[in-house]
Amino acid sequence: MESMVERRAEKRLRYSWPVWFAEDYDDILTQGQMIDISSSGAAFSCYSDRCPSPGEHITARFSIPQFGEDETFGLANFIRDGRICRVDQLGPYLRRVAVQFSEPLPFKPAESQPVEQFMVV
Repeated sequence: MESMVERRAEKRLRYSWPVWFAEDYDDILTQGQMIDISSSGAAFSCYSDRCPSPGEHITARFSIPQFGEDETFGLANFIRDGRICRVDQLGPYLRRVAVQFSEPLPFKPAESQPVEQFMVV
């Protein structure tokens, strides 16, 4: 059996919350569903009729769950520009989009961080 070699430099946080995106943030926003995220990029799903293409630049708005040491819960809200790296077909009407952020997040989402540090950015 062939073993898979993990090439990712950072563990991803997998969650399913809305992400809003557009080529220009002043345009009409399209909703997608977050699949996973790291500090340098994310993957989300969206309908094929509103899907960006590889190489395009988008602006995305999304929230990341944050769990505190004392079992508190909060959200870190972000707006990030990025470039579409890859688009995969998940079905006849659904696509998975991989985006690389122009500016990395200030933390690694898969690592536990105190809620107070990242409430709104």
